[in-house]
Amino acid sequence: MKTTKIIFWITTIAIFLFEGVMPISSLIFTPEYTYIGTRPLGYPDYFAVALIFFKLAGVLAILLPQVPARLKEWAYAGLTFNLVFAVISHVVVDGNIAYILMPIVVMAVLAGSYFSWHKIHAARNRQKEEGLYVRSMA
Repeated sequence: MKTTKIIFWITTIAIFLFEGVMPISSLIFTPEYTYIGTRPLGYPDYFAVALIFFKLAGVLAILLPQVPARLKEWAYAGLTFNLVFAVISHVVVDGNIAYILMPIVVMAVLAGSYFSWHKIHAARNRQKEEGLYVRSMA
């Protein structure tokens, strides 16, 4: 269980940094780079800003322990959809292999976070049923 929690926290913090901190810091500190990933794909500027806020909301839902499990599931799904459509957009529009591989790598990290969270959540539910549950940070 300890290894699973370590995997969860490492992958979740990586997702938080990549999908939450980097986009919002770009919007705040270097707004001229906010649209650099979406304009070449043909998306309007407001789409990039909305995407940044939804990514931040998703990673916060995953990161915060008091968020209900169902909401966490939706956050994982939303981030996965975002990454799948990023791959599709880059394949169709520019075909740049680096731009195609990056969301795939992030999706693999997200999958690590998701599956480790599921293992922790299942173990916690078993402990609740047995009356042995003690609240932890995951």
